[in-house]
Amino acid sequence: MKQLKEFDIPFVGLKLGKHRFDYQIDKTFFEAFNYDEFAEATLKVNLVMDKKSNMLELSFKVDGVVNVPCDLTDEPFDQPVEGNLHLVVKFGEEYNDENEELLIIPHGEHQINVAQYIYEMIVLAVPAKRVHPGVKDGTLSSELLQKLEEFQPKEENKNNDGDTDPRWDTLKKLLTDK
Repeated sequence: MKQLKEFDIPFVGLKLGKHRFDYQIDKTFFEAFNYDEFAEATLKVNLVMDKKSNMLELSFKVDGVVNVPCDLTDEPFDQPVEGNLHLVVKFGEEYNDENEELLIIPHGEHQINVAQYIYEMIVLAVPAKRVHPGVKDGTLSSELLQKLEEFQPKEENKNNDGDTDPRWDTLKKLLTDK
């Protein structure tokens, strides 16, 4: 990952109180992290930093869309993304980012780079299973979807003469006998 200078926040010269930073995120941001799961990205990140005498409170909010392939059909679609992240930055002897909500930076630091936190917030805001909205409501038609329906197992509860399979009847008895 290369250092993204536009995400450096020099907090030493800022007055105490709230400061707002806005970022426009696109695909080149994710390329800096070698992350290529998004075909396109149009995201807006709002960051409110509350500077206090002994710590910083960072509140991130992301809103936008990323273009991703559907996990079922591989059709690209725009996935809405919304997310929040709250981070407390304190000063200590040495750098420590073990806790995901608390960052400790050395006393001599004068700026903080927030690119990694923005990246993680966005990637975690995207659902693990990405399903095209057309698959959910039945409006998407693709060859792959037709093949999936073709190979879907057909339910056959009864054999040809109308009776159920006697092997299943014996197993069903186990459920009712207690």
